[in-house]
Amino acid sequence: MNAVLVLLVGCAILVVGYLTYGKWLSEQWGVDDSRVTPAHELEDGMDYVPAKAPVLMGHHFSSIAGAGPINGPIQAAVFGWVPVVLWVLIGGIFFGAVHDYGALFASIRHKGQSIGEVVALNIGERAKKLFIIFSYLTLILVVAAFASIVAGTFNGFNADGTQNADNASVAMISILFILMAIIFGLCVYRRGAPLSVATIAGVIGIVICLVIGLNFHPIYLSTNVWMWIVGVYILIASVAPVWILLQPRDYLSSFLLYGMMVIAAVGIIGAGITGANLNMEIPAFTGFHDEITTPSSLGYLFPALFVTIACGAISGFHSLVGSGTTAKQLDHERDAKPIAYGGMLIECALALISLCAVGFIWQDYLAGTRTPTVVFATGLSKMVATIPGLAGAEGTIRALLVLTVSAFCLTSLDTATRLARYMFQEFWLAPGETYKDVTGVKAVLCNPLVATAITVVLGIGLGMTGYSIIWPLFGAANQLLAALALLAVCAWLGNIGKNNKMFIPPMIFMLIVTLTSLAFTIKGQLSDLSVAGAPIRLVIAVVLFVLALVLAWEGAQVVFMGRKPEAAKK
Repeated sequence: MNAVLVLLVGCAILVVGYLTYGKWLSEQWGVDDSRVTPAHELEDGMDYVPAKAPVLMGHHFSSIAGAGPINGPIQAAVFGWVPVVLWVLIGGIFFGAVHDYGALFASIRHKGQSIGEVVALNIGERAKKLFIIFSYLTLILVVAAFASIVAGTFNGFNADGTQNADNASVAMISILFILMAIIFGLCVYRRGAPLSVATIAGVIGIVICLVIGLNFHPIYLSTNVWMWIVGVYILIASVAPVWILLQPRDYLSSFLLYGMMVIAAVGIIGAGITGANLNMEIPAFTGFHDEITTPSSLGYLFPALFVTIACGAISGFHSLVGSGTTAKQLDHERDAKPIAYGGMLIECALALISLCAVGFIWQDYLAGTRTPTVVFATGLSKMVATIPGLAGAEGTIRALLVLTVSAFCLTSLDTATRLARYMFQEFWLAPGETYKDVTGVKAVLCNPLVATAITVVLGIGLGMTGYSIIWPLFGAANQLLAALALLAVCAWLGNIGKNNKMFIPPMIFMLIVTLTSLAFTIKGQLSDLSVAGAPIRLVIAVVLFVLALVLAWEGAQVVFMGRKPEAAKK
């Protein structure tokens, strides 16, 4: 299949989906731009801070993107390009974008509280506790994984003890970028600098950071040292006011991702025009079972395809971002559609780009080049190099693409930490309460610094002592979270008399997918409990499976059986 057609036709379908289905959803749910958003109603200068739509789009997109829409499609390409394209397009428009938009909209109608609060008020307090436990566990896994990825990317030494200049460059650029973001936030929010002027200066600053970091990188530290430094960073970043770091850094870093997508589009289209990339080497369909990546096979297409491709089609983590940080910064309700629904579809476009990248170096992938970030950067840089006059830019472009992916891992890391803090606090609070309303032990546990410190210790500790033991469960846990978020929003819309039918098919499908995946995991661990980590994976898989069934039953009683939640009875 022609890679250019895959990208252009796929993007055209996504645009049509946004203009038609996205508009229809807004009409069905009653999006009202005259309503005051929580960012204005509860503005506190720390978490609730109104942000202009482009700034908030930068935060939201940077936080949900990470490496997800790159890793998933590349790994799932073993089933062929047709299943990947179909799931990205259908899943993105009718599953993921609906999920993201619904979660954000439900949150802003619940005073910017998380999906856990939506569950409490519309399904029940017990369901809320179970949902928060599950969400918090998932976020701890995210913190552990991304902290390890970032620390590994910054590691200044090779396996033989020699210095790694490429990693030191990435670390230096990241440090400079954080400092520049703080200056940007101070100029825009405290000095009143026009966003347009500040943006131009910020983009120039990004280029300066890249130039300095690529040529001056004196910091060489080990992975463990970087883990401690990352832990301190996310502890501070997650309790700092959003205007000083989170908003400006994510807004500026979004330009890296936009630039990356432009480079990718140029490479794919350019390689197509030159004739170097007329057809992707990936077969249209390879079969219902992964025979390529053995012995670490993904297994059967169902459910593996739908668990592996998460952020590129639907991801439960997005609901936590939308209802955790984005909802507290939304300036107008009209901004919810482009930020949530549109942001998800941009991720779908990135997933298609990732598929084209692995398609260009498919033989290298089969030969053993399996690290998704390397595949992505290598494939796109090689495509750009086929364009006349750009052959010498291959190495630089590959380095910049790796850097961009690493930067977004760091962005997702401290967003996940802040979200975990919100979840930890909400576990101890009654509906409608804030951490300022409680006393005694609850006041201590709900203190932002204490809640964040507990999260950081657990996440960094897990990342340093073997998070990989339970990481294989993250895919199923993440998609299960998506199913539960769909269930929560579906229950809320039903309770207020709005059309919620668009949530039912994706909710049921994702429940079946994740429960099937967990069942395969349980079966696999039971078959050989002597394998390292198998008992831990078995226990967690069983807990998630049971938890999903209980929450699904609680929600089904409200959605399908007409049971009124406790809050509605009072």
